[in-house]
Amino acid sequence: MAVVLSLIIGISTNSKVQAKSTSEPLKIGMEANYPPYNWTQTTSANGAVPIEGSHSYANGYDVEIAKRIGKRLHRKVVVEKTEWDGLLPALTSGKIDLIIAGMSPTAARRKAINFSEPYRKSTFVVIMNKDNKYAAAKKLSDFKGAKLTAQQGTLHYDLIKQLKGAKREPAMRDFSAMRQSLASGTIDGYVAEDIEFESYHNVNPNIVAVNLNKMAGFHVDHDDSVTSIGVKKGNTKLLNEVNATLRSIPTKERDQLMSKAIREQPKAGNSAKKENWLVSTWKQYGHMILSGIGMTLLLALVGTIVGFFIGLLVGIVRTIPTPTTRGKRWALNFVKWLLSVYVEIFRGTPMMVQAAVIYYGIAQFWHLNLNRTVAALIIVSINTGAYLAEVIRGGIISTPEGQFEAASALGMTHNQRMWHIILPQAIKNCLPSITNEFIVNIKDTSVLSIISVSELFFVGTTIASQTFQFFPTYLTISVIYLILTFTITRIFNLIEKKLEGNKNYNLMANQVQVGTPKDTEANN
Repeated sequence: MAVVLSLIIGISTNSKVQAKSTSEPLKIGMEANYPPYNWTQTTSANGAVPIEGSHSYANGYDVEIAKRIGKRLHRKVVVEKTEWDGLLPALTSGKIDLIIAGMSPTAARRKAINFSEPYRKSTFVVIMNKDNKYAAAKKLSDFKGAKLTAQQGTLHYDLIKQLKGAKREPAMRDFSAMRQSLASGTIDGYVAEDIEFESYHNVNPNIVAVNLNKMAGFHVDHDDSVTSIGVKKGNTKLLNEVNATLRSIPTKERDQLMSKAIREQPKAGNSAKKENWLVSTWKQYGHMILSGIGMTLLLALVGTIVGFFIGLLVGIVRTIPTPTTRGKRWALNFVKWLLSVYVEIFRGTPMMVQAAVIYYGIAQFWHLNLNRTVAALIIVSINTGAYLAEVIRGGIISTPEGQFEAASALGMTHNQRMWHIILPQAIKNCLPSITNEFIVNIKDTSVLSIISVSELFFVGTTIASQTFQFFPTYLTISVIYLILTFTITRIFNLIEKKLEGNKNYNLMANQVQVGTPKDTEANN
């Protein structure tokens, strides 16, 4: 009942943007992970705005533009930190009001959403290490053999096709991953905008930018070389307000805002003291890491417990004997078929896909706005339930047939046999598998970054993008995962041993003696 109430509380009807009151916050979608356009920080310094559902703040060039729009609309600006691939579905489903994330108004995107007038024009470059042999490229054909990549879902990745002979490596999810790949030497470079070079060069002077716009034969449409603000289709009033705000910001002021963002963006090693990296990171981001650990444990624990009861119910229903009457038999077969479909769907599709479909799909098609954390709990629970349903069903049918026969001989009904004889044994036998599912959930919560749940991996990615210390950050996060899974495994091992009881149990030795030895001797 408590779970049902929490789900009801977490669901609120999502009204259309046009009908929103001016007292409601203006929700801006961005990665908050792409300095100097946008980034995450731990305080509200330099005019940062709060990130919804966290104790962190967002800042950057995009945030400054958003604040000016919010001021015109008399609405407080809050940021919905969202993965790049989730920005469009978040807007079309009504979870955010605007996308301000350095997004280009490409033809494909215009089919899904509307765009404002441009608020910045970009030059395209290939970012490389200074000592790379392709860093001296003067024409497009000079990139022949170079291993290049770009961010997934962006125009940048398609531009690599114009670099004749270049090897297109798989696209990467964000700039943090590309910077790490460049530093480790797994790629020769990545295509980005000139402002990305300015941002990265500010913390890594050992890189260069090869300007593509100056090379003969390189072509980019105007719409692809500018950045605009995304607005939901049909919301003409908000689009007009956004355009009016942009027209009121002179080019000089925009350049000043960008320069300010570059100066204020997070920098690696910006502490005055030469502290150990781990110590300085915990001082600055410790509460974020602890919050991520808490969210990961919450999702894994609640998801496993609720998933266990779902699996238990499904497993019991799927092992009910076939009734003798036709109507009951058909009804039971239909229910079993529905449960089989549920199990196959949620075992046969990735949790990441399920998260995107449930979180964005419900909002888009049924206009119900699920709280992000509640949605994550539902996703983990029903996914776990599908797996544990098969585990528990296997535990039930593996119980020796003699147990059923003996219980029936004692006159027990099917329900009595299940609750008093079969299930206690089946659950005990399934405990190792349940433990394994709990551990899997701890690790698999990382896929919920697709809906921007601030679990441990999502927090780690944020920290890496701010500190530019990718390897030590992800190594630290992996150690934390290992500690969590190791500890939980040992706890469940103790529970299993407790349930097993004394292996040297002797029935005869535990029988109550009728009389003492002296009584026996006296009687003799």
